[in-house]
Amino acid sequence: MTRSPVPPAHRLARSPSAYLRSAAEQEIGWYPWGEDAFRSARETGRPILLDIGAAWCHWCHVMDEGTYSDPEVSALVNQLFVPVKVDRDENPEVDRRYQLQVNALTGQGGWPLTAFLTPQGEVFLGGTYFPPEDQGGRPGFRRVLREVARLWREERDALKGQARAIQEGLKGMAAPREPPAGHDFVHEVAQALQEHFDPTHGGFGGAPKFPHPMASSFQLYLTHQTGDPAPAEMARLTLTRMAEGGLYDQLGGGFHRYSVDEGWHIPHFEKMAVDNGHLLGAYREGFEALGEPRFREAMEGISTWVLSVLDQAPRGGFGASQDADNAPGDDGSYFTWSRSELKHLLSPDELKAISWRYGIGSEGRMPHDPERNVLYRLLPLTELAATLGRKPEEAQDLLLKAEAKMRRAREGRPTPAVDPALYASLNGILAGNLALAGRLTGQKMLLERARAAVDRFLDEAYEPSRGVAHQLTPDGPRIWGLLEDQVSFAGGLLKVAEATQEDRYLRTARKILELAQESYLSPTDGLLRDLAPSLYDGPKVGNWELPNVPLEDTPHLSPNAAAALAWEHLEALTSDPLVRDRYLPLVASLSRRLAHHGLFAAGSALAAGIARTEPVHVLIQGPKGTGSPLLQAALTTFHPRKVVLRAPLDGAFALPSGAAGEIQGSGEPRALVCAGTSCLPPILEANRLREALRASPTGPSRDRTV
Repeated sequence: MTRSPVPPAHRLARSPSAYLRSAAEQEIGWYPWGEDAFRSARETGRPILLDIGAAWCHWCHVMDEGTYSDPEVSALVNQLFVPVKVDRDENPEVDRRYQLQVNALTGQGGWPLTAFLTPQGEVFLGGTYFPPEDQGGRPGFRRVLREVARLWREERDALKGQARAIQEGLKGMAAPREPPAGHDFVHEVAQALQEHFDPTHGGFGGAPKFPHPMASSFQLYLTHQTGDPAPAEMARLTLTRMAEGGLYDQLGGGFHRYSVDEGWHIPHFEKMAVDNGHLLGAYREGFEALGEPRFREAMEGISTWVLSVLDQAPRGGFGASQDADNAPGDDGSYFTWSRSELKHLLSPDELKAISWRYGIGSEGRMPHDPERNVLYRLLPLTELAATLGRKPEEAQDLLLKAEAKMRRAREGRPTPAVDPALYASLNGILAGNLALAGRLTGQKMLLERARAAVDRFLDEAYEPSRGVAHQLTPDGPRIWGLLEDQVSFAGGLLKVAEATQEDRYLRTARKILELAQESYLSPTDGLLRDLAPSLYDGPKVGNWELPNVPLEDTPHLSPNAAAALAWEHLEALTSDPLVRDRYLPLVASLSRRLAHHGLFAAGSALAAGIARTEPVHVLIQGPKGTGSPLLQAALTTFHPRKVVLRAPLDGAFALPSGAAGEIQGSGEPRALVCAGTSCLPPILEANRLREALRASPTGPSRDRTV
C-alpha cells in the first residue's frame, strides 16, 4: 500500500489542545471534532474513526507512537475512513457520550477510546487500545481497519441497525426507575462499602485499584453520625495505605492516577488535577477527624506538587495534568530508581536508610524492569531507626539528606510534560480545597493562589447569563454550557468564600448554582443534564442531543452530587431556608436513581446524609487578631456540616434566624457554636470547643428526612 501524504496544512496544528497538537505530525489527516468531519463523512459515504484520548494517557501515547504512526495503518485510515481525534479533557461531553455507547456494545471503555461511527455519529463498532499487528490477544489495527471497511461496504444496513439498537438501549437505561419499597439509600451505600472493602490494603476491590476520595468522606460522615468507629477506621486504613504506597509520589508529592496492584505499590504514573483536588479534600477531612500526622503530610505534599507543577500561569489558574511518560516508550523512569543509581548517588549509610525506608528491591519493583523501584514506605521512622541502630532523630537526618540528593538528581532527568490547559471544573476543585487547606495549615500562599485562579476565571471566563466557560485559552474563553464546570467551580467558590469570608465569591456561586438549576434540569426526573441545550455552543454534531445525566462517581465526584453538596454548603454559609428547597428534590432523585450503585454512589450518599442534618456554625468572636487557638480548634475538629466563620458577618454570610442576637462585636475571644437555631453558651477554651463539635448532633431533623 502506498504511503499516505501528510495534509499540507494539518487541521490539528493550531488546536488549543496540546494533546491534539501532538498528533499534527502524524500522516493521518485527523479532523478535530466538528461539522467539517461529519460533512466529509456524509459526502464520501465513509464511516468515521473516532479516537478519544488525553495528554496524560499512557496508552494513548503508545497507540499514537506505535499504531497511528505505522505507515500501513495511516494509509488505511486516510483511504477508508474520516478520522476524528478528540481530547477528552477539552470535550468531556463528547467523551461521555461515546464511552457510554462503546461500553454498551463491548462492556468496556477507557482511554484511548476507539470507535467507528456512522456519518450521523452513531457507534456501530468500538474498543480501546489496538496494536498495529496482532499482539497479546489483541487484534492488530491493520486487520481491524480492513474488516470494518469490508463490513461497512458489504453489511452497512446491519451495522446501522446495530447502531440504532445501541441508541435505544441507552435511552432505556436512562429511563427513571423506582427503588424497592423501604429503600434506605444511605444505609445501602454504607453496606456496599463495607462488603467491598479490602481489610488488608484499604480501598475497594482488587487490582487495578483507584482512589475513591468520596468514599472516605462518606465513611467519616457515617462514624460521626452513628458513633460506630468502623467506617472511620476503614477510611483511616485506606488513606494511610495510599499515602504510604507508591501511588503517592514520596519525593515530589501528589498522587498518581491509580495502582496496577491491590497494595498501592505500582502506580500508573500520570498525575491528574481532578484526582489530587478531591484527595486534598479527603486528607484534610481525614486529618480533622482522625488527627493522623501522615494525613497532614499528604495534604502538604499535594499542595506542593500543585503549586510547583500545575500552577504555571502567572495571572492565575492551574493546569490539568502531568504526563506519565517523559519520552516515547517510557514507563515511569522519572519516578523510579535502580539500586545502582542510588548506590552511585548516596553514601552507604544513606543508601541503607533509603532502602529500608522505601522498600528498595521488594514490592515496589517494576514488573517489566525489576531493577527499577517505585518508592513506598516500608518502615515507619521508629522501626527504621531500630533497624539502623540509631536514634530516631539521626535516622530522620539521614533520610532528609538522602531525599534532598534524590530530588536534585530527579530534577536533572527529562521531566514528564504538563498539560497547561485551564479548565473551570478542575480549577474550582483545586482552588476550593487549596483554600481550606491553606486556612487550616496557615499557608497563606495556598489561599493566595486559590484566589488568583478563581479571580482569573471570574474576570475572563464568567458571564452571569451563561455561567463559566469550560476552558480559558490565550484567545479567550471557549465551550459554554457544561454542567461539571458550573457545579465544580461554584463548589470551589464556596470553599474560597468560607476561607476568605468575601461576599463576592458567595454571591457569584449562588448565581451559578441557580443558573445550573434553571438551564440544566432534566424535565423528567429532577436531575441535571451534562449540558444545557440553550447554552451549549460546542459543535452540535454526533450524539450531542442524546440526554446524558452524569450520576456516578468516576471515581471522582459526579456533577449531580457536586451540585447537591454545593447547595448544601451554600445553605450553611447563608442560613437561607429557601436554599433547602433547591437541593432536596435533587437529593431525592439521586437516592432513587442510584439504588444498587454502591461505591460509585458514595458522593450522592454523602449528599443524602448531609441533607438529613442541620448545619453546625462555629463563629469565632473577639478583637481582630485574637482567638487563634479557638480558630485552630474549630478548623482541626471534624464535623460533616461544619462551617467556620469570623465575626463580624458581612454580606450574605449569616447565622440561622434566632442566633444572630448571640453575636458580639468585641470583648474577649470566644466561640459561638450553633446547630440549627440553637446555640451553646459561648466557649472560651479550645478543648471545650473541640468537645462541643464532636458532640454536635448529626441525626435527622423532623423535616429533613430524605
